[in-house]
Amino acid sequence: MEVVFGSLKAFKFTHSISIVSTAILFIIDQPLFRYLIPVLHVYIVYLGQNRIHDPLLTTNHHLQLLSNVFARKEVAEKSMLYSYKHSLSGFSAMLNSTQATALAKMNGVVSVFRSRMLELHTTRSWDFLGLTLPSSEATPCQLAYGDDVIVGIFDTGIWPESDSFKEEPGMGPVPKSWKGKCVPGEKFEPAKACNRKLIGARYYLKGFEEEYGPLNASSNSEYRSARDFDGHGTHTASTAVGSIVKNANFFGFAQGTARGGAPRARLAVYKICWSKNLVGRCSEADIMAAFDDALHDGVQVISGSFGVSPPLPPFFASSADIGSFHAMQMGVSVVFSAGNDGPDLSLVQNVAPWSLCVAASSIDRTFPTKILLDSKLSFMMGVSVVFSAGNDGPDLSLVQNVAPWSLCVAASSIDRTFPTKILLDSKLSFMGESFTVKPIKAKLVDASDYFTNGVCKTQNWKRKAALGKALLCFSTIGPVSIGVAEEAAWRANASALIFVEPLNRQVPDVDIIPTIRVDIIQGTKLFHYLVLSPKQPVVQISAGKTVIKQSPAPTVALFSSRGPSSLSPDILKPDITAPGINILAAWPPKVPPTSLPIDRRSVNWNFLSGTSMSCPHVSGVVALLKSAHPHWSPAAIRSALMTTAYTSDTTLDSILFGGIAKTTDPLDIGAGHIDPLRAMDPGLVYDMKASDYILFLCNIGYTTDQINSIVSLSPSTILSCPKGSYLSNANLNYPSITVSNLQSTVTIKRTVRNVGWKKAAIYFARIVKPNGVEVVVWPRVLFFSCFREEVSYYVTFKPLKKSQGRYDFGEIVWSDGFHSVRSPLVVIVSTASSTISGDDSTVDKASM
Repeated sequence: MEVVFGSLKAFKFTHSISIVSTAILFIIDQPLFRYLIPVLHVYIVYLGQNRIHDPLLTTNHHLQLLSNVFARKEVAEKSMLYSYKHSLSGFSAMLNSTQATALAKMNGVVSVFRSRMLELHTTRSWDFLGLTLPSSEATPCQLAYGDDVIVGIFDTGIWPESDSFKEEPGMGPVPKSWKGKCVPGEKFEPAKACNRKLIGARYYLKGFEEEYGPLNASSNSEYRSARDFDGHGTHTASTAVGSIVKNANFFGFAQGTARGGAPRARLAVYKICWSKNLVGRCSEADIMAAFDDALHDGVQVISGSFGVSPPLPPFFASSADIGSFHAMQMGVSVVFSAGNDGPDLSLVQNVAPWSLCVAASSIDRTFPTKILLDSKLSFMMGVSVVFSAGNDGPDLSLVQNVAPWSLCVAASSIDRTFPTKILLDSKLSFMGESFTVKPIKAKLVDASDYFTNGVCKTQNWKRKAALGKALLCFSTIGPVSIGVAEEAAWRANASALIFVEPLNRQVPDVDIIPTIRVDIIQGTKLFHYLVLSPKQPVVQISAGKTVIKQSPAPTVALFSSRGPSSLSPDILKPDITAPGINILAAWPPKVPPTSLPIDRRSVNWNFLSGTSMSCPHVSGVVALLKSAHPHWSPAAIRSALMTTAYTSDTTLDSILFGGIAKTTDPLDIGAGHIDPLRAMDPGLVYDMKASDYILFLCNIGYTTDQINSIVSLSPSTILSCPKGSYLSNANLNYPSITVSNLQSTVTIKRTVRNVGWKKAAIYFARIVKPNGVEVVVWPRVLFFSCFREEVSYYVTFKPLKKSQGRYDFGEIVWSDGFHSVRSPLVVIVSTASSTISGDDSTVDKASM
């Protein structure tokens, strides 16, 4: 009975607890109670330089600091996600806002900020850049350099079995400076995956899992390892440093020899982005951990194709900006993508002046696809009305009533009628762009036959099958994006999609249904033909082709984010542009080329577009420059790339902004398009070291104590921020010059160093003045010698016009007859007085 009684008591006690627990859970679930409970988030606590230089002691220091906002040290330990203890000092932890605020007020803390989730900015390109493979015994640039350089790729991981990551012939042992490792994990065995090419692989997911919960291994939603589940990381790594692979292609498209920018460079992979609902998401807490490890491991170049749309956080409340600053101090170049928020102004991302920011542009390769209508159409109109041409002369192209089946008369007319016969040619031919693999024969149909109001969206589908039909969809009806229209056409079971967009936006993509992109002029003709046809005409779509050197290139991608920087408008961003449209690179065979579950195809090479693709192009070139000039600083390398960039396309005309058909300016392309060969020998460079950023940090509001924590300074350096008036950041020794608020005469200083093979050199200045601005350079001649390798010059800007908010552009080019060292000028003249009037006050904007 005792046992039974005891069991009964246990039952009653457990039952009581259950009732109480249920009541507590009910109360907690109420909206008011949920509001009262402090919400926990991942916060990053940044402390600046690691001055302890002992990982264990550093972590203990972090725990001691964190324990100040917890009742017990054990709880603090459980709260901590990462201790950043190698290359910088800080930690990430689960905190509520009260705890975060308390930590921010403590001595030695530079910043405390919530860890955000960033997103990815989702081959002939190297031939286009001039880095061709050998056709003789000469050793090309890509094979001559890079063997001793380690490039770290921060992305979605790697598919190690790809041919892109096999050892190059004659590749030497792993550099002795390397301290990293290959971390084992799910379907990733270091002994098999890593070699003398892929020398390191790590993964970070604590921040991601705190945001989204544990990875669901049972549904195989991700690999808990450095293995790439998304494909993006494999693609970017292959673009930057992939080995030479022959016969690379995508179903026959872009057939050729693929390789990265620095095929002999070593690769270290840091998986910081994870696939969530087909989107690569990257936790800042994980990114900071990757920077901490990568800099300790010994990487020399870091490539990161991720970011977040504006509003941008302060520089030292951003993991990318903090990590890249410490990288710069250690001599490591960091290359970031500019983002895909174009074409609107001022949405550029990753704008820190100590890193490189890359826009995206095209190469001279297209994929034309012919559309042929083989039905003859003849019909009779009963009457034809004669219209006037309008009264908008004498300017060109203002004629009205331009229909080819009506008469358009330049003078007065009467409304006389005529019988009119219309005969449409029996072989109407149109040209689009696509990756269509096989010829298609189908009946051309208008979207309105299958979608309500002709809007090509799944929710508008009339539940009619479009089998054997080629759907004609207009982006302007809805409006609708290509992805949405493609899904709708696939749902309707169409044989093909003909997607009509405005001029200059016909960029093919990898599609789940054969999709041909045509411009609005051809699309309108197709639509009119279809409307006038007595029956559904038969359309023949040929397989797409690969055509090179037949189109002006580069053009800047419509999606590429543009300047000015919303965080530091006195620093031109993006810095440079590089190929980022339809880049062919390695791809995991188990990941569909569209990444969609309904796509059953398997490929080893895939096309992607985005600044995610242009970024590793520059990273590969930076690796070559690091190898050729091992003592150059990150600033010197950036300068070499910017001052040798070009601004003309293959027709020697100005580079166009794709999709808008306007001439580009520095807000679109920075200094211009990357030229790797010229960057090898730039002549002069604008160099900077960590201490040169002190004035910049002062100007953006950091105290001397904070700067002292951030910047590595020699013991003799006396750190102080100037008091009084604000000093422009235009004086930062940047390769471009931006004056974002020119109200009166301003003088800017620049210093250049001669890195040419001739130590005794003379450079002469050539100036292209921005409209309405007087520009004076002094001195106009720079003399260099063995004893004088650095020279300063001054640029004075004087406004000559009344203006407000208008960007004007120019350039300064220094030349010795062989080298041309070009710096773009970006100026906003703010001299026009405009007032804001109220009842009691008037504010003069020009004086603000």
